[in-house]
Amino acid sequence: MPVIHAAEAQVHQMHNARFTSYARPGTGSAELCVWMLEVGAATEGQQHKLLGEEVFVLLEGEVVLSIDNVANRLTAGDAAIAPRGSAIRVDNPGQRPARMLVTAPVGFSGELPDGTRLTPPWVS
Repeated sequence: MPVIHAAEAQVHQMHNARFTSYARPGTGSAELCVWMLEVGAATEGQQHKLLGEEVFVLLEGEVVLSIDNVANRLTAGDAAIAPRGSAIRVDNPGQRPARMLVTAPVGFSGELPDGTRLTPPWVS
């Protein structure tokens, strides 16, 4: 049974956010990817299209998660499901960072507004 200790988790920075990768094929997961997403205070995210389902659970702070241009304010304890093919953006209008636990299937990828497809390193 693979165990990923916090000190061993890989950390990546992208679009004013920090991604700490836990479960993914590179750590022994065959079906699911799990990462911590930290969104800086008073920041706007980068809209992108999901090429797989993504689930968010907000642990600390608050965010505005837009799914297909419908903005939803989430506070600690709230969860959201973004379906495959939806366009999402995560903004943090608050004065402190927000932390979310995120999961998606192995093979997950996204598409940026310019059409660039991206398989983020925290899911491989």
